[in-house]
Amino acid sequence: MRRHFALPTHAAAFYRRRNERGASLVEYAFVVILFFSLIFGISGFGHALFVYHHLNNAAREATRYAAVRGSTCNVTPAGDPSCTSLNSASGISGPTNKADVQAYVRSITPQSIDSSKLVIVVCGVSGEITCPTSTASGPGDCATTPNLAGCTVQVQVAYAYNFIFPLIPSVSTATLPCTQTGFCMSSTSEMIIAH
Repeated sequence: MRRHFALPTHAAAFYRRRNERGASLVEYAFVVILFFSLIFGISGFGHALFVYHHLNNAAREATRYAAVRGSTCNVTPAGDPSCTSLNSASGISGPTNKADVQAYVRSITPQSIDSSKLVIVVCGVSGEITCPTSTASGPGDCATTPNLAGCTVQVQVAYAYNFIFPLIPSVSTATLPCTQTGFCMSSTSEMIIAH
């Protein structure tokens, strides 16, 4: 007659747990991969949303900046005191130009956005073409007098965005108006020049 010895219950539980250690390690690896993918995805899309929000805001603010520095903006003693070089982003006095608007947009861009990747297109200011939608509401012609009050100024700000974490395949071609590779985000704003 054979005798069967049964293990004490705590010893049987120990051997069962030891056999399941590998399974819990595999489950942990899957959960960690999913968890970090979710965290990095939220972070990446959050930063992309932040960049897009900044582009919208920068286009609006740059358009306002150009609209209040029109052709009548001068620095004579009887002129507008807000048109001095101290109130200009690029240090010029008088009516604004494209370089001044570009300097303004770069000055309000936070450090988490690479300002060298910004593309800023401006029409309706000194040295640039007249905006296609521009028609003077008063005396004068928008085509011959840049920054004329009543004419339109338009600012488009674009940025080639690349996700920080490679969860989404990168874009290998540049699309207009962006000049570099990445997901091209852009925002356009238009206003009537005040004075």
